[in-house]
Amino acid sequence: MQTTFNFRVRVMSYAHHIFVSGEYTWSAALKKAWTLYRLAKMMRKGVVKFYFEKVDGSARVAYGTLKDLPAGVTSRRSATKAPNFGTMRYWDTKKNAFRSFKVENFIAIAI
Repeated sequence: MQTTFNFRVRVMSYAHHIFVSGEYTWSAALKKAWTLYRLAKMMRKGVVKFYFEKVDGSARVAYGTLKDLPAGVTSRRSATKAPNFGTMRYWDTKKNAFRSFKVENFIAIAI
């Protein structure tokens, strides 16, 4: 089983999951997948403000990071589970806990 994924495999996996949800065309799914890739790349450098749709339909503003996680927090690097391309996981700096959202519910990165 392959344990590392290059960025193209990640983007295509996100796009496939978004496309299968039935709400988006393949072109729109690819655009959203590339934006998710850029979001993850930005979160590895620092805190990023972004928006996603909650289950109840309202928009949520989130401040997340994947860099310099607090002591005692484990990342998935040591885990042997296969990655889930249906959700995006991040460290919420406001709640001081891991949070996640469905990739098809992603709205935008705040600039």
